[in-house]
Amino acid sequence: MLQSREGLRTLSGRRAIVVGAGPGGLATALLLAKAGLHVTVLERDAAVGGRTKTVEAPGGYRFDIGPTFFLYPQILADIFESCGERLEDHVRLERLDPQYNLVFEGENGISGQIRATGDVPRLKQEIARLAPADAENVEKFFAENRTKLDFFKPVLEQPFDNILSMASPAMLAALPHLHPGRSVDRDLRRYFADPRVRLAFSFQTKYLGMSPFRCPSLFTILSFLEYEHGVYHPVGGCGAVSEAMAGLARRMGVDIRLNSPVERVLFEGKRACGVVTGGETLKADAVVVNGDFAKVIRDLVPEERRPRWRDAKIGKARLSCSTYMLYLGIEGTMPESLGHHTILLTKDYERNINEITGGTLPMQPSIYVQHAGFTDGGMAPPGHTALYVLVPVPNLKAGIDWEAVGPTYRKLVLERLKLLGIPDLESRIRYERVVDPRDWRDEFAVHEGATFNLAHDLMQMLWFRPHNRFGPGLYLVGGGTHPGSGLPVIYEGARISARLLIEDLAREKAPAILADLPATSPLATQGDPS
Repeated sequence: MLQSREGLRTLSGRRAIVVGAGPGGLATALLLAKAGLHVTVLERDAAVGGRTKTVEAPGGYRFDIGPTFFLYPQILADIFESCGERLEDHVRLERLDPQYNLVFEGENGISGQIRATGDVPRLKQEIARLAPADAENVEKFFAENRTKLDFFKPVLEQPFDNILSMASPAMLAALPHLHPGRSVDRDLRRYFADPRVRLAFSFQTKYLGMSPFRCPSLFTILSFLEYEHGVYHPVGGCGAVSEAMAGLARRMGVDIRLNSPVERVLFEGKRACGVVTGGETLKADAVVVNGDFAKVIRDLVPEERRPRWRDAKIGKARLSCSTYMLYLGIEGTMPESLGHHTILLTKDYERNINEITGGTLPMQPSIYVQHAGFTDGGMAPPGHTALYVLVPVPNLKAGIDWEAVGPTYRKLVLERLKLLGIPDLESRIRYERVVDPRDWRDEFAVHEGATFNLAHDLMQMLWFRPHNRFGPGLYLVGGGTHPGSGLPVIYEGARISARLLIEDLAREKAPAILADLPATSPLATQGDPS
């Protein structure tokens, strides 16, 4: 059932404004519309999706701007189902196998490869070529992380609006399995002696913009979820998911207004009551803000309305790294060995990570390459290739002069791509777009160009992260709020924020409405390069 009659009676005539049509904003709009609210989404850009969109460049090349693959689609499928639709009727998701190729750099070139797959016997064979003893521990790693996820899943699904949430039954039950004093790498040493094998199960911490040598051991569940539940390519690019969500939202009556930047949130007393956009005042019973937290909250909400997140605290917040991007339209094809997703892991990975987090531009960086045409022929014209190249780099707090170093760094990145079997790239480039940390700040409104938002260290998670219910009538969604970054986790955050908003508006009648919202489900963070 799309929405309960009780919900329609209770919330009929109530209005909500969602600021931003990114993944979290669109998911929230769907859930609020389903519950009977009149929803208006205001998006500053000319298209929905935020950084989760796919753009067409001159020459017919198509590129994902940010996220390039999809993990654990069940959460979004639940949201679609609650709206009376099937996700698979709107988006075609291709499960990748291998899900990516890991290429390890050694002292004299490539020291090994792992074609990562969810087929456990094949995965063990891949690992055994590098470290036979480590291969025998793969199933033990999966079993322990399956248990870890089972215990931590309820924690990620609950709001953390007060400090007592840190002592909830779910949190207390999960603690023995979390080992907060261990890093991801230290935890993995219990299974895998070869550092290359550990990287195969830890490089995913980059999705959070963090180092596996510092990231809490909880996040070993990231790689587990990839191997257990698969890595998917949405046909047409990740923007196809955003477009499908927006299409369904419009059919449900959501008013999505593009090219409509919001200037500020309005308040009556302590309560958010609307926004100003284009000089026009729009009133509402609740406002949901979807954007890069550290940037948008200072722009839209006066400091006195956010006592826990004043400007000084935001200025001192630990941020993720940034990324240096090349979107390349190439004449000709790529070697078969490149695959759909390929990750070149530098020979001294720990030094590379320390350079990034310490504010030094790495001169021997790790590189991620997406060759979507390996799976999806619609991403480039016949006989051509669209390549997406990502290099983790320091955010703008490092003070790097990108105007000066940019051209040299581009040459360095193209040179390192030769290690992946692409020796003649420069001469075949027919389209090129470069995005460095300045562009993430200026074009995409990302604070300090930190593309993965606030860092996910222990003191910036759960209750310590910005709350979903940010104040009376004001709610947050997106990677900067609880539970954190990554598409499926952002969708889960949208469910938390929507439920809180509905509870606040519906009061004692909320349970009848909430019963129709999708049930909670396993979570994963997504490979989000931005």
